[in-house]
Amino acid sequence: MSHAQFSSLRIVRARLVDGTGAGPVEDAVIDIDETGTIVHAGPAATAPAAPARARTVDAAGRTVLPGFIDTHVHLAVESARQMVRRHESDPTVETFRTAERLRITLDAGITTARDLGGLPAGYRDAVAAGLTVGPRLHTAVRILSHTGGHADFHTDCGFDPSSGMGEIADTPDEVRVAVRRLLRSGADVIKLCATGGMSSPYDQPDDEGLTVEEIRTVVDEVARHGGRPVAAHAQGTAGILNAIRGGVTSVEHGYGMTAQARELAGEHGTFVVPTLSTVFDGIDKATMQPFHYEKKVRWSGITRENISAAIADGLRIALGTDAAMVPHGRNLRELAHLVSLGMSPAAAIEAGTRHAAELLGLADELGTLEAGKQGDLVLCEGDPLADVSVLADPANVLLVAQRGAVRKDTLGLAQADGEPTEGAAG
Repeated sequence: MSHAQFSSLRIVRARLVDGTGAGPVEDAVIDIDETGTIVHAGPAATAPAAPARARTVDAAGRTVLPGFIDTHVHLAVESARQMVRRHESDPTVETFRTAERLRITLDAGITTARDLGGLPAGYRDAVAAGLTVGPRLHTAVRILSHTGGHADFHTDCGFDPSSGMGEIADTPDEVRVAVRRLLRSGADVIKLCATGGMSSPYDQPDDEGLTVEEIRTVVDEVARHGGRPVAAHAQGTAGILNAIRGGVTSVEHGYGMTAQARELAGEHGTFVVPTLSTVFDGIDKATMQPFHYEKKVRWSGITRENISAAIADGLRIALGTDAAMVPHGRNLRELAHLVSLGMSPAAAIEAGTRHAAELLGLADELGTLEAGKQGDLVLCEGDPLADVSVLADPANVLLVAQRGAVRKDTLGLAQADGEPTEGAAG
């Protein structure tokens, strides 16, 4: 993979779903120039002449969409169980395993991802430098929590089996210093715990985490250092209200998003990232720890009611999966869950493209296929506007491009004057 040079990419005979909310364009052409910038995305009748050395893809009526953005992942771990057993893993082996997770996430159609705990900033920089292949990354590095809270994995003897997933602070002054440590570590976003959680053994989703004053301190300290989004792990209602009142950018999970919380989120313009995959998928009594199983069974029904209402109320919703709480590389299953709770397929696609880009502060560059934006796109079998679940299977994602550079091409569709396809995957 090279980020130094880009060949022009031209896709013809495509069904274009551009992520703006406009209807699909049949027989569309998408042109991306050698800088990775979209110069045309629209009807073939208005397309410019093809560049002399464009890599050409005949979509043959297949669907082209913007590259998807998963705003809530944990790429440094494979599963919830491994999160609290990271000390057992060889760090070098885990580096390669993380690189593989980056690859399969990209192959699933996720061209940008936001890691909300556990991923060092070096992975972001390695992807940007072309040293490994994966989604462009934003990372929280560690998760800010109070002692005994959702991201405090220490045992009584002081041992941390997570090998540093949490950043612990217990007063507003300590929170301010903790934010500074996270920024020093390269954090693009601050992830804080406003509640307990399902996967933590010592608390409940209804338990409150950081106080309103502490959350406001996080938001203030971030603003003093150039600004970053603040994402709040918030499952129970009281913590959701604290997070919104404290000024966070997004509520992650939001399962207890009651009418009061929905109204407050609407007033503040707070994003909701519902991570439905992690609460609906993989509920298995045989493989889960009893406390985790019991919580998920209880909260799945609460979630269905509250997030359906959040969708109906028109709250700002962005796609996030919480992988590794669910398997990596199956990220776009989340779209079908959003549709099952009342979103149209087109709105679900926007949640994973345009709205996700807005949450990450990247809407000027990514999220839609429009002239002037970066050429991140996926080409898939079928029509996701008719059946969004076609995107859930990575095998249906035939081609993935970042800034026009082809990273996945299972059918060898891209051709350029006899050159081999960059990033072809079989």
